[in-house]
Amino acid sequence: MHQPIDPATTCFAIILGTNEIASAIGVHLSRAGCCVVMSHDPDPPVIRRKMAFHDVLFGDATRVEDISGERADHAIQILRALRNPGPMLVTRLGLLDLLPLHSIDVLIDARLQKRRITPDLRRLARLTIGLGPGFSSSSNCDVAVETRPGSIGLVADHGWTDVADGVASSLGDVGAERFVYSSVAGRWRTPVEIGTRVYKDLVLGHLSGVPVLAPRDGFLRGIVRDGSEVPAAVKLLEIDPRGRKAQWTGIDERGRAIARATLAAILNHAARHNDKPAAPRPATFAGAQPPRL
Repeated sequence: MHQPIDPATTCFAIILGTNEIASAIGVHLSRAGCCVVMSHDPDPPVIRRKMAFHDVLFGDATRVEDISGERADHAIQILRALRNPGPMLVTRLGLLDLLPLHSIDVLIDARLQKRRITPDLRRLARLTIGLGPGFSSSSNCDVAVETRPGSIGLVADHGWTDVADGVASSLGDVGAERFVYSSVAGRWRTPVEIGTRVYKDLVLGHLSGVPVLAPRDGFLRGIVRDGSEVPAAVKLLEIDPRGRKAQWTGIDERGRAIARATLAAILNHAARHNDKPAAPRPATFAGAQPPRL
């Protein structure tokens, strides 16, 4: 069982991104009693789609662990969910569309846009959190959470989170060679489903008509959705080389660590503000106890 952040109120959380990290955080917040809305951003494309709520946008029935997803096309669906939180809401509505609906308790940028200029989120919500490269708690968010391999989940209280170094984390002692990146921008077509056993040099799809081959043997852990327009130099697919230990659904160790750190940061921020009654504080989190994760 997970104790809610505050049984008396509904926390309204917006997560920018529909990838597996954003989804892991959404699951943890939903279990803690929040009404969570995930806002889609097409860059970068989502590849680990069985670990994410992304495919809800295309009408697919989607669950991540015990939480189901539901597409929200209109603001009225979100307002109804605030009165009666239910499934994870996933929308194409952007932040500018969502801001006028209701005061936001928590705003989390989980898009992991490693090489883009990150926006200043401060003052857009009671608490703003930036994940990964490009965030500083003194410059563009209230709390910055580190996602770099080796420091996953550590909250950066001072300075900036680490810049992207281009080094892929290891999975079964395999690094960047388990990925295939787009060589050019174009339309991606693939008939292969995530979880399929594949072998090196098997054609897994075509980018603007050019065949894309599996880089190694293993299970298909992630792949861009068929029919997507993709930019150059982004991940198209990922192979899990770990045999019977391969994972392509649910929440993996990295996602869970980042989600736990994010939720802990929310509760710690609330506790600090509760110690200073004269300062503005997110009342939604008053008296909260850390959920059992």
